[in-house]
Amino acid sequence: MDARVGLKLPRHFLDLSQIDARILRRVVDMAHEMKKAGKRVPKSLRPKDIEDMVLVMIFEKPSTRTRVSFDVAMRQLGGQTIGLNHTDTQLGRGEPISDTAKVLSRYADAMMVRANAHATLLELAEHATIPVINGLTDVSHPCQIIADILTFEETKGVIAGKTVAWVGDGNNVAASWMHAAVKFGFQIRVATPAQLKPDADVIAWTKAEGKPDTLVLTDDPAEAVKGAECVVTDTWISMGQTDGPRRKQLLGPYEVDQTLMGRAAKGAIFMHCLPAYRGHEVSAEVIDGPQSVIFDEAENRLHAQKAILAWCLGVD
Repeated sequence: MDARVGLKLPRHFLDLSQIDARILRRVVDMAHEMKKAGKRVPKSLRPKDIEDMVLVMIFEKPSTRTRVSFDVAMRQLGGQTIGLNHTDTQLGRGEPISDTAKVLSRYADAMMVRANAHATLLELAEHATIPVINGLTDVSHPCQIIADILTFEETKGVIAGKTVAWVGDGNNVAASWMHAAVKFGFQIRVATPAQLKPDADVIAWTKAEGKPDTLVLTDDPAEAVKGAECVVTDTWISMGQTDGPRRKQLLGPYEVDQTLMGRAAKGAIFMHCLPAYRGHEVSAEVIDGPQSVIFDEAENRLHAQKAILAWCLGVD
């Protein structure tokens, strides 16, 4: 019999759209505190008995920032980690996802998954009795946006009431930015080609849950960027996509260059979750220039992961 039966439901971190806005605000505030504290996390922010806890990390996709930031985050909190590639588990050989979730729940205290399909993440969470964290799927990337909001607030102040422009592919990262706009109370302007708009369900959710001006959709990058405090883009071709030539043709006019950044608000910042391809989605002049905060953003994955883990493991 599972010894965890009867305990409270686990605190999953699957999508920003599913988590109360007050909790998300608390997670970002904890991330600010984590960064100020450095490697020595204050006792008030460390989960009880963290020294005995293990985080299992499953990677169906290659990873640099997600892998290292979660590993170091758990270690700085005081816990331990196990990293597994897809080929290291029986998932790659056809074991039911539900069985894997149940087994890992008896070994570990939390699970972070970087999955090809969002359905895999949801099925793991449905059957796990430990927290499951979305480290990226084809649908969303919530942990990245917690780091991005932390980065924004370090330079531009509280994000509520501000304007963020997304330029390029309406992908999984764009979806999580749209979720965040509703939860944190800022405006998101999304400029994409008509063929690469964000998922229709994400658009519908954002419009239903947000204010009338929370989401602005356009095919004009200049319209999206005008007066924005932050401009964000992402790679045009994500892992596993096979329509590269078509995407490059569609997205050519959406490169974030100095002219486009010049339309943003004075002092606007540029973000990119990396890896980046200079001369495609962003010019070298922008990404390596004074408005770019990409390496602060990358560092902040560590502090965001610490805060997410702390909340999932019981810190309020």
